[in-house]
This record gives sequence, C-alpha cells and structure tokens, in this order.
Amino acid sequence: MEKDRIIPASELIINGDGSVFHIHLRPDQLRDKIILVGDPGRVDMVASYFDSIDYDVQSREFHAIAGTYKGKPLMCISHGIGPDNIEIVVTELDALANVDFETRKVRSEHRTLEMVRVGTSGSLQEEIHIGDYVMASKGTGFDGILNFYADRDKVCDLDFEKAFVEHTGWLPTWAAPYTVNANEELLERIGRGEMIYGYTMAAVGFYAPQGRMVRLPLADPHLNEKIESFRYNGKPVTNYEMESACLQGLAALLGHKAMTVCCIIAERRETKANTDYKPSVAKLIETVLERI
Repeated sequence: MEKDRIIPASELIINGDGSVFHIHLRPDQLRDKIILVGDPGRVDMVASYFDSIDYDVQSREFHAIAGTYKGKPLMCISHGIGPDNIEIVVTELDALANVDFETRKVRSEHRTLEMVRVGTSGSLQEEIHIGDYVMASKGTGFDGILNFYADRDKVCDLDFEKAFVEHTGWLPTWAAPYTVNANEELLERIGRGEMIYGYTMAAVGFYAPQGRMVRLPLADPHLNEKIESFRYNGKPVTNYEMESACLQGLAALLGHKAMTVCCIIAERRETKANTDYKPSVAKLIETVLERI
C-alpha cells in the first residue's frame, strides 16, 4: 500500500464528532488492552470489575466501556454475533490506533493492540465438558472474509487448510476455509497451562453451518462427523464458535496480538447444553482481567 495514500471518506467513514463510523469511538478513547465479547450486555458484566469508568458508549450492537482494573487501563467492547461484525470492530479499532484522522494517512509509528475475545462455545469431543475453558490456538473460518484480503496466505496455516478440505470433502459452493494461529505470547499469558489449547471451528452461522437442522435440510448432514474425526498433528478439532478465525486473521495481518477463549456451554456429541452458564463465564472474565 502506498505510504502517503489518503484514505477516502467513503473507505473510512468518520462521524461529525470525530468518532469512527460503527463503534462510535474517538482515537483518544482507545486503550491498548481490549476485551471483546459478543453480547452488549456482557460489557456491563466485565466493567463491573473495573476500579473506575472513563466512558460508556453504545451504538447498535457495539457497546464499549473503558476504565481501569487494579490500576491497569483497558476497555471492553461488544461485537455482536458473527465474523462480519468482527471485521468491522477490528478494522475500526486498528484505524483508531494507526490512522491519523486529520490527514487520513496511516501513521508512521505502528501501535500494537492486545485483543482477547471471551466467548461461549460448544464442544465437539467427549473429553471436553461444559464449564471447560478452550483457547482457539488455531481458528478455522468458514466465512471467507480473510480471503478478500491480500497476503492472507502469509498468516494462514495452509497445510491445515488443505488437509481439512480433503478430509471433509468441502463443498465447492462454500467459501474456502482459512486457518489462523492465535498469538502465542497471549495464549501463554492467558492460559498459563490451565486451559485447553484447541482447534476451533469458526462457523459463518449458528444453525446449518454448525450442523443444526430445524426445518431446512443440510447440504452435508455428515459434516460434523467429518470434523469430529479430523486430526492434524494428531490433535482433534475441539469446539465450534463464530468469530475466532476472523479476529485472529485480521489481527495478524494488521500487526496486533489476538486470541479467543471460550467457556464450553454445550456438548454437541452428547446433545447437552447449559443455559445457566453465567457463573462460569464470570470466572473466565475475572481470569482474563487478571492476565491481560
């Protein structure tokens, strides 16, 4: 990309108050340590642990609260459901960090963000149970978003992708899956050997893309069985969620640190689910706040 390129107003929309279009935050409101959650209401849960609150901003499904936790400046922002929302949030957070809103040029000095997504997930293996914490050491996206960006191959595990497509008989009408590792330093700092290192599938939807059938039949009713039996370096796919791959892929391309950790609230093979999962999620939030 050209060094002195001026980013057009139609490419990066800046609101009249100087905030970026969707998440409605200004550059001065950005914090380097960021907790991402799907549910806008969960931002309040995270912020309830803060020592102090600097601001509380909400726009659509994007809810952000910044403050301090034990003297540590950080922020929590919700992204809603799905990888398309993750693309919006990560792109706009990076713009706040690395674009001069006055000149509309990329800043000469890069600012690195740390982003930890705390989510919920369903396990795909019998040994992973409700209440376990699984980190997406690899996130595989079914959405195809990263395929629209140049240099996606530089941050993806191409061998994993090839083996996965061959094993599952991936249909040509589906977007090509992409697989991105989480930031290793973040995994070690957040996990501390106490959490599961997972291969996480980031589906592009909640129902059919995760093998759920309500009224409409599935294009491949055996996809989940194939995913469950897939092994890479002897390790199985651990869980389903929807955002880890896009988050980790965009962060890697943009020069940020990112990872996803999920609390297991359903066991897909046992067809069990736990709707009273808030205490387990709260404990995970406390752990992330301590270690981010």
